[in-house]
Amino acid sequence: MKINTAEFVISNSEVSKCPKEPLPEYAFIGRSNVGKSSLINMITNHKNLAKTSGRPGKTQLINHFKINNNWFLVDLPGYGYARVSKKAKETFQQFITDYFEKREQLVCAFVLIDIRLEAQKIDLEFINYLGEIEVPFCIIFTKSDKISKGKVEQNVAAYRKALLANNWEEMPQHFITSSLDVVGREPLLDFIDGVNDGIFKNNDL
Repeated sequence: MKINTAEFVISNSEVSKCPKEPLPEYAFIGRSNVGKSSLINMITNHKNLAKTSGRPGKTQLINHFKINNNWFLVDLPGYGYARVSKKAKETFQQFITDYFEKREQLVCAFVLIDIRLEAQKIDLEFINYLGEIEVPFCIIFTKSDKISKGKVEQNVAAYRKALLANNWEEMPQHFITSSLDVVGREPLLDFIDGVNDGIFKNNDL
């Protein structure tokens, strides 16, 4: 897929105010400081489409970007800085769970994970949450340029082991990326393109 146009559309904290167009949406989410904004800019080939910051947790709203006028890239807040509640979803802002549980246009979530770190409890909890509510998702491992190829493979294997221990039958589809070295861009866009092809053929969008 070639990105011809990428434009910001709207930011808000209410799912009811998200765009009404029946276009497929791909949501990007992860712990704060996982490199989400840099990844979005790398994928879309726009240096400043998503705002990058050295301060974790800067994204606080649901941000919609229309790509090629036929799908939406959705930038969601990092769940590591969410308000705490008494329920099982204590690590996620309410509007994040509203988005995942109510947004009909969502076709796939991308959970971003820093490949340098050992399996984090909060990441595993969020992955399990998506499984429980049956939202299709993939894992994007970020910052692969920061460690050796062997260490990348070792850490991916550690996540696979952790997920299998959490009753997953297999490792979810995943991508290895580096925003700095522009690694993983084409596989990600090819995946989105393939999903979109199926949706457009079935729904005549």
